[in-house]
Amino acid sequence: MQGKGAIRFVAIALALACLYHISFTWVVSKVEKNAKEYAHGDPAKERIYLDSIATEPVYNLGFAKFTYKDCKEKQLNLGLDLKGGMNVTMEISLADLIRSMSGNSTDANFNKALNLAKERSATSQKDFVTLFGQAYKEVAPNGRLAEIFATQENKDRINFNSSNEDVLKVLTKESASAFDRSFNILRTRIDKFGVTQPNIQKIGNGRILIELPGVDDPERVRKLLQGSAKLEFWETYDNQEVFGAIDAANKVIAARLALTEKTAPAVAKTEIAKDTTKKSELALLNKMKSDSGKKDTSAAQTMLAKQNPLFAVLIPNTVQGQNGQQMLGRGSVVGYAALKDTAKVNEYLAMPEVRANFPTNLRLVWSVKAINDKNIFALHALKASGRDGKAALGGDVISNARADFSQDGKPEVVMNMNADGAKAWRRITAEAAAANNRAVAIVLDDAVYTAPNVQNEISGGVSSISGNFKPEETQDMANILKAGKLPAPAKIIQESTVGPTLGVEAINSGLLSCLAGLVVILIFMAIYYNNAGITADIALIVSLFFMIGVLASFGAVLTLPGIAGIVLNIGMAVDANVLIYERIKEELDHGKSLRMAISDGFKHAYSAIIDANVTILLLGIILYVFSSGLVQGFATTLVIGIFTSLFCAIFITRLIFEAQLAKNKLIKFQHNFSRNWFKDVNYDFVAKRKIFYAISGLIILAGAISIVTKGFDLGVDFKGGRTYIVQFDKGVKVADVSKALAPSFDNEAPTVQTLGGSSQVKITTAYKIEDQSNGIDKFVDGKLHEGLSKMNGIKGHVVATEIVGPTIANDMRNSSIIAIVLGILVVFVYIVIRFRRWQFGIGAVVALAHDVLVLLALFSLLRGILPFSLDIDQAFVAAILTVMGYSMNDTVVVFDRVREYMGTHYAKNQSLSDVINKALNSTLNRTMVTGLCTMLVLIVLFIFGGATLRGFSFALLVGVVFGTYSSLFVATPIVVDMISKDDHLLADKKDAVLVK
Repeated sequence: MQGKGAIRFVAIALALACLYHISFTWVVSKVEKNAKEYAHGDPAKERIYLDSIATEPVYNLGFAKFTYKDCKEKQLNLGLDLKGGMNVTMEISLADLIRSMSGNSTDANFNKALNLAKERSATSQKDFVTLFGQAYKEVAPNGRLAEIFATQENKDRINFNSSNEDVLKVLTKESASAFDRSFNILRTRIDKFGVTQPNIQKIGNGRILIELPGVDDPERVRKLLQGSAKLEFWETYDNQEVFGAIDAANKVIAARLALTEKTAPAVAKTEIAKDTTKKSELALLNKMKSDSGKKDTSAAQTMLAKQNPLFAVLIPNTVQGQNGQQMLGRGSVVGYAALKDTAKVNEYLAMPEVRANFPTNLRLVWSVKAINDKNIFALHALKASGRDGKAALGGDVISNARADFSQDGKPEVVMNMNADGAKAWRRITAEAAAANNRAVAIVLDDAVYTAPNVQNEISGGVSSISGNFKPEETQDMANILKAGKLPAPAKIIQESTVGPTLGVEAINSGLLSCLAGLVVILIFMAIYYNNAGITADIALIVSLFFMIGVLASFGAVLTLPGIAGIVLNIGMAVDANVLIYERIKEELDHGKSLRMAISDGFKHAYSAIIDANVTILLLGIILYVFSSGLVQGFATTLVIGIFTSLFCAIFITRLIFEAQLAKNKLIKFQHNFSRNWFKDVNYDFVAKRKIFYAISGLIILAGAISIVTKGFDLGVDFKGGRTYIVQFDKGVKVADVSKALAPSFDNEAPTVQTLGGSSQVKITTAYKIEDQSNGIDKFVDGKLHEGLSKMNGIKGHVVATEIVGPTIANDMRNSSIIAIVLGILVVFVYIVIRFRRWQFGIGAVVALAHDVLVLLALFSLLRGILPFSLDIDQAFVAAILTVMGYSMNDTVVVFDRVREYMGTHYAKNQSLSDVINKALNSTLNRTMVTGLCTMLVLIVLFIFGGATLRGFSFALLVGVVFGTYSSLFVATPIVVDMISKDDHLLADKKDAVLVK
């Protein structure tokens, strides 16, 4: 074996890298276990503990130290289906954006085109602006968009001479800007929501995916995410003006806490003079500074925290004066606090007796993001204007904002205001400039984004905001400033919620199925292949270790379907070993030495291994690209597993064999009882092909009739609707649940199916799914609980929900069809290129179509008969693509042997059918062993994988059975029929005999 040293180095390096990345998950688990022990079941206390060590080193590798926050970012994350939480897909309403840019035009053609574009967007993959442009051209062939969009606000970009194409370009650019703006606003809102490890990402087509672990209040999340952005401009107080009130508040809090400690029956109102002298303020500041500088500060800090509880969590805004003494800093910032302390600061400042010391128009608001990497936030002092206590100016006066560069080349933001805004802005800036260049705060959704100082009065409505900005920061700020004028509401089009209890059950069932599947395969390989099987077992365990390590290093999210992918990989990973071992056994039967047989066995198996795994890899990539959410987790583990299993089967196994051969150890590839299994089999597959064509035809025909008459159970993924998983305190009948719910849903009885045991059901309804009004989700949830309350004393609670709007359901359906068609096309092209005959490609395509049609037929025929859900959804499509990959794996192995035999065995006394039969019989052992291994792990997944995966694992199990069947009785016989119609294609051998 060549390059053993390099292979050892790669294997060791990969193992160390995987161990490194997996270790972060272990560290996080250990820290969070300590937090739970500390909190004694109190979630708030647990969160405070974790916040307190977020920036503290918890993992020291010698060459690097990692904080808890660092480790959390590097750990292997669990999907929401495993840890509970809420998954939301939001879509930006570009129709509202375009209407706003038109100045809410009443033009009949414009509104007709806009409505037409909205209708078509439900079934089209094109972007909304393109659909609007096409619709407008149809409605008004000679119409000019410039007449609609050449408004005062758009004058810098659109004029009356602009062509329709120019206007559409502006709309496209503004749509992209609105998308970025909405993304940033949503990200900020989520950060303020207080969720641990939220995930928000752009997924294209104007959509944003949001994952919120641990959320148990969906209605609060809906309000938070779908609320309109509120942009405001506030006047501010200077820090020196309000520190006296802050200091007074500190003393009030200290007095209140002292009385509380003494368990006094009542807290007397503490009056603190508001004219605290500057001298006492400076004395306090200097005392805090000197105490914090002492070496042994624990006792001093404890005493200081008792005397100054507010300042213990809110560090005043101070600077060092020329005399070395601390003095109050200038500007609107009154103090700084760590993220973990902001809640305590808010609690203190909300006390009625504290508020009594503040000016009535003082508003204390946090900065939107931390000012450094230590999670320190700034607290700003805003000044309300007028009696209504509102901001000086609303964000709706902004007509445009853009990122630009000043004359000296520094990034800045230029903003334009309308006439009303320009007038108010002139007054506000004049007052701020006169008051010693006071700051004006820009606030979005009650968070300060920036508070620039005003140097002079600004007239004309055009202002620039400059500072120590990066170009990307000015772009973000420009987007924020446009949030008020150009609304693009974000609407929830898909939502799913999983309760923590269901998440724990999913983890347990997933781990159990993984462990059981692994044990089954380890035992089978050891029994069937003797001590060579133990070597394959070692390679399989190493492959699983590498797979988990690679998942962790990529920052992948492990979902329940992802665990299913791992289980499936356990079964399929041994295929390369089986191919190699069967080849080695053939070489041994030819009388070769053990060393030579191993060498030739590996060499002759490479072609089939590579071709078989490339087809699965291509289909796995297609599945990843065209799927979404949890199914992508399945695709991820499937693709990664292909690489890790190949490396281990080819290289790790070979290294172990080489080590054993070097020590003259005997390597056995079979037991005596299995020595003659499938050996010297001579079944005439080709002669009986028409019988199997008929069997397949009957199944597909019966399925076609069933599809027309019975149809399918389409999942909400494909038809839109709401799904609820409800857990009852005792067993129920689905008919009783459906009957109880029907009156609440206007006699549109939801579909009710048992999920697992009789005490858990899945309820699916399309009730009011077309209604996009605010509060509709809460209304439907109320109807569900109203119906469940009529279950004659049987209590039920919702443990998971899923909502899919009609638009995204259509997109999912279209993407699934594209994925299947593209998968078949890609396989055809690959087979033709590799085997250089289109007949092989046709055979592969027919086999794939056969597998898909049989699976669809059985899901329709067995609908309502089997005691579990047979929904046609994204998971079903994932099963189809996986089955297609597995089927091609089998088919390619046979094709590879056919190609080999046609080049070496084709003689005058052998017909093509003889060659095909010989190829099929010679690979039968491999086909049956791999099929059996895969079926065993799928049976384990079906039994132990939990109710959620039962329909998915059933589809895979049936698909693998018929995939094996089609590779033997459909794909290769089709090649025989195709080639026999063109006898000149048998030119590999001049005297070849035609098929019988």
